[in-house]
Amino acid sequence: MKPDFTKIYSKYKGMWIALDKTLKKVVAANKMANEVYKEAIDKGYEKPTLFKVPQKNIPYFGFNINET
Repeated sequence: MKPDFTKIYSKYKGMWIALDKTLKKVVAANKMANEVYKEAIDKGYEKPTLFKVPQKNIPYFGFNINET
């Protein structure tokens, strides 16, 4: 199951967030990635996933040219 970023976007747009290993819970948020990482580590999350929430919610289309 993919995480739903709709609520995350509305609350954290333009910020860095750290997610737990399930990618469903925001454990830290800040405008500085290093601060988010440090806060997540301090809270006991060994390998937090960092994600930069975009400022604008716009569609993105892309593909991998190496994929056959």
